[in-house]
Amino acid sequence: MKRDPVVLVVVSAVVAMMLVFGFKLARRPNQAAGTAQIQNGLAPDFTLQSLDGKTVRLSDFRGKPVVLNFWATWCSPCKIEMPWFVDLQRQYGPAGVQFLGVAMDDASTKEIAEFAQSMKVNYPILIGKESVGDAYGGVQFLPETFYIDRNGKVVDKAFGLKGRGEIEDDIKKILGQSSVAQTQK
Repeated sequence: MKRDPVVLVVVSAVVAMMLVFGFKLARRPNQAAGTAQIQNGLAPDFTLQSLDGKTVRLSDFRGKPVVLNFWATWCSPCKIEMPWFVDLQRQYGPAGVQFLGVAMDDASTKEIAEFAQSMKVNYPILIGKESVGDAYGGVQFLPETFYIDRNGKVVDKAFGLKGRGEIEDDIKKILGQSSVAQTQK
């Protein structure tokens, strides 16, 4: 039986690519395990620069509930939830909640600042680093949001877009309130 050399070349190339990507994935740290370790544990501290050039540490916000959101200017779901975050920062800020946005973007600081200004962001935007994303289990999907209580403990996390009501329920968790308590008032 005669085999077509083109088919053999294509099959060989596909197998080679599968091996290369398989080895790369196998050598990466287990992202899901890293995130699982964060859940119900302390949020990893970090030091990043804000858009206005200030050095910001997560530990600076100890004692406040924090909504830590990893996002990018090109991320469509991020563009949907950012106006909600602006409203929720305004609503829950007086109760101590602090939103922090971490731009995981290849865009320049100027472009990120212009984007944040166009979205009327009223909370600090930090310029992200891959090492910070890795500390949170690897930022594979955007947006990724971590809900951190006053003691620095990660109470919940969300990958991708959640509804505004779900976001608000998570904010109530980090404030130490439940939705049930709110509906009974």
